[in-house]
Amino acid sequence: MDFIFIEELRVQAWVGIYPREKAAPQTVELHLTFGVPDSAAERDEIDDTINYADVVERLRKELAERHFNLIETLGEYVVGLLFDEFGAPWVKLKIAKIGVMKDVRRVGVYIQRGKDGRSLPELSG
Repeated sequence: MDFIFIEELRVQAWVGIYPREKAAPQTVELHLTFGVPDSAAERDEIDDTINYADVVERLRKELAERHFNLIETLGEYVVGLLFDEFGAPWVKLKIAKIGVMKDVRRVGVYIQRGKDGRSLPELSG
């Protein structure tokens, strides 16, 4: 399986349970790796793969419009979007809220799974 990665994507998102988090969006940082069909490289056609520009645009739009209480739920939403709307067979996601606690740079979650529910071995890099 071939993979596309998007690193350090920063978007504005509505996430959190505290009043200050519900009053304004905050910056979240996403690191995504997702599987694409092996045929993508064979024909050299964008229609054979997942267009990462479309993924970024869609994530910016969706996360600006929805509110999530938990970052875990936000992460599951992103994984579901990649599975259901983009056809990714496998997704690894690291998502973090930035600077939400004193002396803590990031707080977040990792999710890694195949569309069939199974995890694949950890990727290097």
